Amino acid sequence: MTTDARPMGRRERNKLDKLERITAAAGELFAERGVDDVTTQEIADRADIGTGTLFLYAKTKGELLLLVQNSMYEAALEEGRAAAAETTGALDGVLAVLRPVVACNRKQIENGRTYLREMVFGDPEEPRHAEALALTSQTQDLVADVIERETAATTDTARTLAQVVSAIMFTTMAASINASLSDDDLVEQVRAQVRAVLPA
Repeated sequence: MTTDARPMGRRERNKLDKLERITAAAGELFAERGVDDVTTQEIADRADIGTGTLFLYAKTKGELLLLVQNSMYEAALEEGRAAAAETTGALDGVLAVLRPVVACNRKQIENGRTYLREMVFGDPEEPRHAEALALTSQTQDLVADVIERETAATTDTARTLAQVVSAIMFTTMAASINASLSDDDLVEQVRAQVRAVLPA
């Protein structure tokens, strides 16, 4: 059996290099000043590319934010997966999945809230939005796995409960009234709500 392990061509390497530079530049600037106070020209300058090239990778600042946040969300999800594997009990297992996602979303709170808005209201056909929705789905799958493993819930019930848990987390993070909360306080709000819906 053979596998196609051709080395990446120069053009693909250049595209990947530009994408990495754009992601790093946007991430740094968004973290420093927030997405609303950064221009696409500043991102292009820091990435050392033209704005026309930038728009080949992301058409709007919203898409640039999705690009940056998706990579952080993916890492947070892996952290949550590992943490959940070490816990017992449905509530602790679910919170182990959610805690790194909350922390990642709140590294820059307004960016995180904008990210959630882009995820919900953006074009699901746009690749960065599709990636964000896939990460949301993976989060729900992890939560469902924990619920099914730690309770008597059926697979279908666990999946439904995971959707409810996801809605709790995202709504709690997005609410303006919670913007000033610490991560720990916000996680405690999520915990109280999740406890109310999980089976005994």
